[in-house]
Amino acid sequence: MSPLSELKIGQSARVAAVAGVDEISIRLLEMGLTPGVEIKLLGAAPLGDPLEFELRGYRLSIRKSEALRVSVHLV
Repeated sequence: MSPLSELKIGQSARVAAVAGVDEISIRLLEMGLTPGVEIKLLGAAPLGDPLEFELRGYRLSIRKSEALRVSVHLV
C-alpha cells in the first residue's frame, strides 16, 4: 500500500482505506473515495498541489495533504 499522493500522472490505483475519523476523512469518503474504488491521477497544479483525479466517472481535485490520508493499491 502507498499513499494516494504518491501516484504518478496517468497511474491508476484502488482505494484501500482512508485514515482518520475526523471531518476531512468523512468528507473524502463522501466524495467517493471509498475502499475498492479505482482512481487515476490526471494531473497536478503547477506547484504540485492540488491534485486532480478521475474516479466514478467524474474528476476530483484534492489537496496533497488530503491525498496523503488515502491508502491505495496500485493496479
